[in-house]
Amino acid sequence: MTHRILILGGTTEARQLAGKLAARADLSITLSLAGRTENPVAQNVPTRVGGFGGADGLAAYLNDMRIDLLIDATHPYAAQISANAAEAALKIGAPIVALRRPGWELVGGDRWTSVDTVADAAKALGSAPRRVFLALGRQEVSAFEAAPQHHYLIRSVDPVEPRLAVPDATYLLARGPFPEADEHALLRHHRIDIVVSKNSGGEATYGKIAAARALGIDVIMIRRPALPDVPSAETVEALAAMVDHFVRPVDERGV
Repeated sequence: MTHRILILGGTTEARQLAGKLAARADLSITLSLAGRTENPVAQNVPTRVGGFGGADGLAAYLNDMRIDLLIDATHPYAAQISANAAEAALKIGAPIVALRRPGWELVGGDRWTSVDTVADAAKALGSAPRRVFLALGRQEVSAFEAAPQHHYLIRSVDPVEPRLAVPDATYLLARGPFPEADEHALLRHHRIDIVVSKNSGGEATYGKIAAARALGIDVIMIRRPALPDVPSAETVEALAAMVDHFVRPVDERGV
């Protein structure tokens, strides 16, 4: 019997998980991307792009496609998608499991100021002009128009359009991973004195945090949002090992 799995993706781990599970003959994998990146990395399994129309639309898709397991492997800050996934699974009684990488932890030498939102981060920059590295998604940087006195270095996968209504901004198009040595050079070249980052976790984008620590640069760290309480794993390997528990018939799961 072939079990159908839908992975809500957009992260490196989602792609890795899809490839690992696709190697099993008893699983049929579909990877779903929200479509926020114009040129996503090529995937190794059948892929759909675009939203579902909220929790109700996702529930209908799960029913129509006879999905046996929903895996939420979205970005740690995709709180609405995760909420929709949990609600949709509950509506139709479908199993759900989440892949949630651990966040970064403070270590000696880090100079973090933690805030709850991007708007709070803009306020935390203060009134005096600073040279700011915005390591955020392009959809979020508009909040910094409220603090036009700063110079901004803005890095994104796709162009920021429209550009910010601030007098001094530099735009850089790049896709990770970003090694620490390269981030160190970037921060020095642009004379950055503060970094604004989400606590994304993982190794691919930690380089800027390590580089900021080495250079004695402040970091404004945006805390993670609250996510639904569903079964979860921290790594691709751990989640892959859990799959059999969820796709077996209910009477065999021991629950």
